Amino acid sequence: MFAAVLDTCVLWPSLQRDFLLSMAVEGLYRPLWSEAILDELEFHEAAKLERRGHSAAAAQATGARLVGTMREHFDDALVTGWEPLEGTFSLPDPDDEHVVAAAVVGGAGVIVTLNRKDFPEAQIPGHIQVVSPAEFAADTVSVLPTAAARAVEMLATRLARPPMTVDEVLDQLVARYGMDDAVALVRDRG
Repeated sequence: MFAAVLDTCVLWPSLQRDFLLSMAVEGLYRPLWSEAILDELEFHEAAKLERRGHSAAAAQATGARLVGTMREHFDDALVTGWEPLEGTFSLPDPDDEHVVAAAVVGGAGVIVTLNRKDFPEAQIPGHIQVVSPAEFAADTVSVLPTAAARAVEMLATRLARPPMTVDEVLDQLVARYGMDDAVALVRDRG
């Protein structure tokens, strides 16, 4: 199955993360991440919740629960053994080396990130593409739009705060994340 490393910046926005992971549940691709990505996600999720008024303890517990749920539902997503490659890619931001190392060790064909400038093509092994979440979503949906539609339907049924219909989810994917192409493919599937 096609594998993709999801960078922290892609996993942090809740609806975007839930959409991308719902497509993985439908078998459209295999998500990958490193322990460093999960640590960053847990930290940023807790910080976001604290800024929104949650207590530090509640925010940290929610961040930990999110990462725990991801570990449970995607028990084959964690890439280990990438550490020896860290620092070998000469990236502009050394803190991003673990992302490329995880992609190489995990056999990913793509790194999904919003920080493309930090992953210059000349520094990335040739078999790995670096794409935005919107590009990845469009490419993934195009493989099997009916499965992507099921992913959105599943996502909409889980949303409670606030509840959203399928159309509202699709509208938000366009408005918040620029996923126009992916949403058009889902809406035009049949």
